[in-house]
Amino acid sequence: MFAEKKYQDGELMAEEDTAQGTDKFQSGSGPSKNPLVAVMLIVNFVFMIGLAYMQYVGHQKLANSPSIQDVVKSEMKAVMGEDGESVTGEAIKDDGILFPLEGFVANLAQGDGPRRYLRMNVVLKFNKDSNEEEFKARKPQIRDSIIGIVNSKRPSDLLKLEGKNFLKEEIKAAINTFLVDAQVIDVYYIDFQIN
Repeated sequence: MFAEKKYQDGELMAEEDTAQGTDKFQSGSGPSKNPLVAVMLIVNFVFMIGLAYMQYVGHQKLANSPSIQDVVKSEMKAVMGEDGESVTGEAIKDDGILFPLEGFVANLAQGDGPRRYLRMNVVLKFNKDSNEEEFKARKPQIRDSIIGIVNSKRPSDLLKLEGKNFLKEEIKAAINTFLVDAQVIDVYYIDFQIN
């Protein structure tokens, strides 16, 4: 009987708690009747609509802006007419002779890590007045000087843009030291891969 009384008391306690809980919600002090929550929901809704509008306007501006290809095409049309001649009537002059070298592989200077090498294809640009026979005849000497320069470089030296540009300048200077009638004015990388 003592156990039944506890049970009945527990039942009575539960009934009292539920009765008090329903009174809380009916009295209007609950969260569903709070005007601050309604105001915050409206402010949040307005903010989200504004954010969506700003994104829409940003995407419209981005879609209407010209791409790089469009800018280049318009500049080319400004410089050249439809028939391929310049606006002034003079043809655009070629300022050099391109001389491609076959691709080659050269070992890089060994640092602390594993053995690394550089695989690259290079095109040399000689001045317009150069004798083509000279740089064709000196092709082995040109390749040897490029390989010698590359062998002295570490991979970390060539991974950055400054290192690649410095390598171009070194190649130009080294080749120009033994050419008589020709002169290298630029070096272009067609393929540049460090493994």
